Amino acid sequence: MGNTMSRRTAFATLAVLAVAPPFFAAAQSKVFRVGHLSGAGRTPDGLPPAALRQALRDLGYVEGQNITYEARFAEAKADRLPGFVAELLALKVDAIVAQGGPAGAAAKAATSTTPIVVAPASGDTVATGLIASLARPGGNITGLSDEAVQLSAKRMEILKETVPKAAAIAVLWNATDQGMTLRYREIEKAARVLKVDVQPYALNGPADLVTALGAMTRRRPDALFLVADALTNINRRQIIEFAAAHRVPAMYEVSFYVRDGGLMSYGPSADDAFRRAAGYLDRIFKGAKPGDLPAEQPTRYYLAVNLRTAGALGLTIPPSVLLRADDVVQ
Repeated sequence: MGNTMSRRTAFATLAVLAVAPPFFAAAQSKVFRVGHLSGAGRTPDGLPPAALRQALRDLGYVEGQNITYEARFAEAKADRLPGFVAELLALKVDAIVAQGGPAGAAAKAATSTTPIVVAPASGDTVATGLIASLARPGGNITGLSDEAVQLSAKRMEILKETVPKAAAIAVLWNATDQGMTLRYREIEKAARVLKVDVQPYALNGPADLVTALGAMTRRRPDALFLVADALTNINRRQIIEFAAAHRVPAMYEVSFYVRDGGLMSYGPSADDAFRRAAGYLDRIFKGAKPGDLPAEQPTRYYLAVNLRTAGALGLTIPPSVLLRADDVVQ
C-alpha cells in the first residue's frame, strides 16, 4: 500500500510539472543578458573582459545557454557613453557592468531600474556620488570602489623610496574625470608630507598630452606619477616611450604599464575586480537588490617592477622595494 501511494505521488508530481510548469521552466530556461559598458579601449574579441566571463562560467553561467553578452567601448571618448548606455538598455540587458567611474555615472544617469555593477571602479565611488555609502550603496548600483587616500600616499612613498633624490615629481591625470581629479588632490597631499614638489599636468584630451610632454622636456622632472584611466591607458605607449627617452623614473597604477616597459606600478588587479563583479551579478540574478549589496574595496594590491627598464634608466631598485615586488620583469 505504501509503495502504491509513493508511485501515485510521483506520477502526480510529474503530471503537474508536465501540464503547469511555468516557474520551473522559467528558472531553467532564463537567459541573462549582461551589458558591459567601458570607457576604455575595445578588447581583442569585442567581448567583456575574459576574467569576468570566466568567473561567471565558474558560477554556472554558460554563454549561449543561460547568459549572453553585449559590450560597448568608448575608446576614451566619454561623450559616447550615454549613447552606448541607451543601446544596452534598448537591448533589455538584465544588468550593466560599468568599467570605470564615467561609465558608472553614464549608466546611473540613464536608468534607475536596471542593475549596475561598477568594476573596476577607477575612483572613489562614494566621493564622486555614484553610491551613497559602501555599506548601503542605494538605488540600483553597487560594485567596487577605490581607496584613493591610502593608495596615493603609498604609491608616492614607493616612488620616493625608489628615487630618494627626487625633489620634483610630475603628475599626469585626466581632469575631465572627477575620480581622477580627486586622486590627484590626494597625491598633492602625499607630496607635501614627503617634502617633494609636484608639477601638475591636467589633461582634457589627447592634445593636452602632447603639450604636457613638451613642457616636461623643457623642465625635466626627477620622476613621473601617472594616474591611470581610459584616456591615459589608451595613450600609455607614448608616455612610456617619453619616460624612457628622457630617463624619467615613473610610477604607474596598473601592471600592464610595467609589462609594456614602464618602470613600476602599485595597485589592485583589474582581473580581481571583474571576478568580484561576477559574484555581484550572480547575487542580483538570484534576486538581490544592487543597492542592498555593500560596495567593496580591493583587498590586495600588487607591486610590479621592470628591472630591464631600471637598468636602461641607470637606476638601482632598492632591495627594500624589490623584496616586496609581486611581479618582476627581468
